[in-house]
Amino acid sequence: MTQGRFVTFEGIEGVGKSTQVELARAACAARGLAVVATREPGGTPLAEQIREIVLGGDSEPMPPAAELLLMFAARAVHTANLIRPALARGAWVLCDRYTDATYAYQGGGRGLADRDIAALAVLAQQGLEPDLTLLLDAPVEVALARARTRSGADRIETEAAQFFARVRTRYLERARQEPRRWRILDATRPIDEIAAAVARHLNELAERPR
Repeated sequence: MTQGRFVTFEGIEGVGKSTQVELARAACAARGLAVVATREPGGTPLAEQIREIVLGGDSEPMPPAAELLLMFAARAVHTANLIRPALARGAWVLCDRYTDATYAYQGGGRGLADRDIAALAVLAQQGLEPDLTLLLDAPVEVALARARTRSGADRIETEAAQFFARVRTRYLERARQEPRRWRILDATRPIDEIAAAVARHLNELAERPR
């Protein structure tokens, strides 16, 4: 059986990742592809329990190092129990965030060292990397204005604008460093235009030699 493809969607809060993942999932399914849509942190029952710990508000402060370790604990479970099996059976996996988010949030946002993130990535991912990463990008003030119309913000979503500016900068740096894997999409455009761009990039990936 042909190995599936692994596509990740990245970006700060309010850029519409979840919407575009669902639209892409429906488009892939309409084409007859086996497709799995998932998210990080989370994606499996155990990983979702870890998500509740890392994102839930609590009276006890969470040190950045603990946040980093919890993110990778969830990722190790998600990768082993959902992503790899889906790819092995030939499904396309569309994931709302993956390790690039850790470089952006815990690295750019929290100031943790890339070398520590990279070491944990080796352990948690066991060599698995996305085939394509779609960065939905928008100015911080635009994205946060959208995000803060939603109720039930989690612990990270309530960070200050300066935090998200650092996150966005790191995302854009990573996209420039690896242009073959990354595609940057203007998240200020209408939803249907973004979905059309996503579909075009997925079609290009399907035609790309392995």
